[in-house]
Amino acid sequence: MGTFAYTALEPSGKRKTGFLDAANVEVAKAQILAEGRFVLEIKEHRVAVKRANSKGGKPNRAELALFTRRMADLADAGLPLDRVLQVVSEQSESAVLTDIAEQALDDVRSGLPVSEALGKHPKYFPTVFIQTLRAGEASGQFPQVASRLADFQEKEVARRSLVVSAMVYPIILATVAVGVVIFLLTFVVPRLSGIFADLGSDLPVTTQILLATTGFLTNNWALVIGGIVAFVVAFRAWVMTDAGARTKDQFLLKAPIIGPVIQKATVSRFARVLGTLVYGGVPILEALSLAGQAAGNRVFLEKSRMVEEEVKEGRSIADSMRDAGAFPPVLTHMVAIGEETGDLPKMLGRVSDSLDFEVDNGTKRLTALVEPLIVLFMGAFVGFVVLSVALPIFAAQDLAK
Repeated sequence: MGTFAYTALEPSGKRKTGFLDAANVEVAKAQILAEGRFVLEIKEHRVAVKRANSKGGKPNRAELALFTRRMADLADAGLPLDRVLQVVSEQSESAVLTDIAEQALDDVRSGLPVSEALGKHPKYFPTVFIQTLRAGEASGQFPQVASRLADFQEKEVARRSLVVSAMVYPIILATVAVGVVIFLLTFVVPRLSGIFADLGSDLPVTTQILLATTGFLTNNWALVIGGIVAFVVAFRAWVMTDAGARTKDQFLLKAPIIGPVIQKATVSRFARVLGTLVYGGVPILEALSLAGQAAGNRVFLEKSRMVEEEVKEGRSIADSMRDAGAFPPVLTHMVAIGEETGDLPKMLGRVSDSLDFEVDNGTKRLTALVEPLIVLFMGAFVGFVVLSVALPIFAAQDLAK
């Protein structure tokens, strides 16, 4: 038995889509004809795809960006939206996105707009995505709006890829450093402790500190590991609360060195999402709310809500942002120009591009700073261990003379 997806014509002339189980495609057609419907299209529905979706396998950001780009390009080429979804479902490398596109195709052929059809899958398509597409459909600019969405997603993917690539070497270096520290404390030093046992209180302070640390870790390793795990779990639970999330986000924005980079990245994301939404025709109050949520920072979300309330009362966006305090001058000035010229999306895009450039340079500088710090830490610790081991040996040689 197989599962078949079909599109049929009712006696009343209305299209009908659905699924049925049959031994083969001919039997499936016969069942539909026996019900008095005319088969327009029928194909085997891939059960493996449905299973992949039921397992909750989530496509990555690059796959979602490619899905949106293909949808935008096909719509811009003049294809009907149902045909766009059909082609996208056939081209997608993600089993889950293929299944979603097929389901959306059935919904669109039943009369639903694309935004509503994709909106049935909020696990994969965020509110910003759906609302922007809905505005594009309402304004008749679906291809252009989808293209802007694809641009936004591709820039996010590129930035994350840059950060991951830049952090690969420091992470490897840090892992090696931690491994060396653990090896020295749990394997090398305990084997040397017996040599220094007879010296007792005559041991140098550095050696006593090293032996005490090693002894504690060796005798209480389960307690140490349990404490680390408990701390991580408690911290994750804390940051899930409103107060914890806000405190963490506030700390990240104010942190030395890394704070300015995070702030610029947050402002850039806010500006790009807001520009995309406004370009698509989303009402400004709703666009401010969605952009604040997409910024990914609780402090910024609160400030965007303040701006939304003031704009609702009749103030300009730029003045409201200036009084809120979290928005940098470069953003408020460009927003003011955008409001004056009536081209707010263009000004927001320029701000985002400028901040993206600064974020990329800041990320590179941070990476260049982290690498020598890790090497310095590892060298200092290894030097401390060598010094702690060598000093008692030199002292013993002096006593033997």
